[in-house]
Amino acid sequence: MNTKNLVSLSLLVAIGAVLHAVIPPIFLGMKPDMMLTMMFLGIILFPEIKSVMLIAIVTGAISALTTGFPGGQLPNIIDKPVTALVFFSLFLMLGKFKKSILSVAILTAVGTVISGTVFLGSALFIVGLPGPFIALFGTVVLPTAAISTVVMIILYPVAQSIGRRTNLSSVTITTK
Repeated sequence: MNTKNLVSLSLLVAIGAVLHAVIPPIFLGMKPDMMLTMMFLGIILFPEIKSVMLIAIVTGAISALTTGFPGGQLPNIIDKPVTALVFFSLFLMLGKFKKSILSVAILTAVGTVISGTVFLGSALFIVGLPGPFIALFGTVVLPTAAISTVVMIILYPVAQSIGRRTNLSSVTITTK
């Protein structure tokens, strides 16, 4: 892992932290996790296990520090590495299709649902939930998955263009 990769991953985490701080809660104190979208973008741009684990741990720690969910610190720390590893595994399994916008969009939606499930499940067992699991899932996780997917569809081509021009990433975008 070189310095350019670390700086790029740091910028993605910082952007995610700012987005996480400014987005208002949508249901029972829970809000869409845009740090997750930035983590996914980092994994897609730098698909190496060291980078994946680094961004997952840092994203989990910052999410834990900035969460508005009562007792959400430990669930955030659990959620991000688990989600990152599952997302990374799914990304690698896509083979030649992993570079397409459609694949990235679907992966983002699936990854967000996985993250929401892990977060809510761990919160349920550790601290309890402020409402029913299914209500939180339907009113926070699913809308967040939709929002994250749209954000990724917009950001991925931009990140790819910047990556190509600055020689940061070896992943190339396709339109399939």
